[in-house]
Amino acid sequence: MSARTSRTTIRRAQRPAGSGAAIRSAQRAAGAAEGLVRSAVRPLARHGFPYRPPTVPRSVVVPRRPNRLGDAYDTEWARRPLARAVRAAIVDGPMRAAVRVVASPTVHGGDRLADLLRRDDVPPVIFAPNHHSHIDTGVMIRSIPAAWRGELVVAAAADYFFDATWKAALSALALNAIPIDRDAASRATFDRLRDMITDGASLIIYPEGGRSPDGWGQDFKGGAAYLSARTGAPVIPVFIDGTGEIFGKGASKLSPGRTSVRFGTPLTADDGESTRRFNERIESAVTRLGDETLTDFWTASRRAARGTSPRLSGSVDGGWRRQWSLGEKRRLSTAGIRRRRARRWPDLG
Repeated sequence: MSARTSRTTIRRAQRPAGSGAAIRSAQRAAGAAEGLVRSAVRPLARHGFPYRPPTVPRSVVVPRRPNRLGDAYDTEWARRPLARAVRAAIVDGPMRAAVRVVASPTVHGGDRLADLLRRDDVPPVIFAPNHHSHIDTGVMIRSIPAAWRGELVVAAAADYFFDATWKAALSALALNAIPIDRDAASRATFDRLRDMITDGASLIIYPEGGRSPDGWGQDFKGGAAYLSARTGAPVIPVFIDGTGEIFGKGASKLSPGRTSVRFGTPLTADDGESTRRFNERIESAVTRLGDETLTDFWTASRRAARGTSPRLSGSVDGGWRRQWSLGEKRRLSTAGIRRRRARRWPDLG
């Protein structure tokens, strides 16, 4: 007997009894299961549509499916009774608690809205705040008077908040957000917003079009001015201070702190005033509120009258001068002072 034959005989002798039969039984069971699956699928395979994708001749060009995301996303479902109830629970519960813990906003200038709130039928308005962080919307919803909070719509960037199905659904449900193209908003989008304002909804729209990339403001776009002129809804300028320090653009984590929200006097378009000129007045009003936040009402009023209010976009100088000016601005911020942590010196033993 050869060595190979003897080793084979030994391995067979060492193998547990019945192991070969068990393997063969498992193979037969797997084959039977596969056969059952094939038998169940075979009738469907003989049938065509709708059990299988329809066949298309090679000479026919199949059109692409229409894009349902971006500014084409339908948010009508988010204003139905069930969605409104869910949103109210989110806003009054977890969102309110999260904003209080993360940002702790202090509201100023509420007396400037008293004339509108005293009316028997409180009119819809357009809130036009500066924009430094994703938490700006939560801070605004938390700070806006309750008379407008129930019918509040948020104009959100279509290319960010509506680029995925889950993100679009969450934005529409939790914020009652409407997608808007930041670069070239379509006429249909403005018509939809106009109709909602006419029906009594108030709007939050960020005239800068996006978050600040470096801590300074950006030039205002004319969306708020255009909608106000077409609907007659007053524009309420708003200045938000401190959110950029908490979670600015490019930040990887939250740094909880304190913020302030300052409402300005409502503005309406004058007779014959162009959208561009009205937009300039809105930007000037937010600029003045920013100056008032860092100084006081009297100083900001004098500078606004002389046309010397510090620009939201900062100085035109680049490099270190611009960063140094931003540091000085944050040093004057009340929210920044309360938010600043104590410096820790190394222990030299």
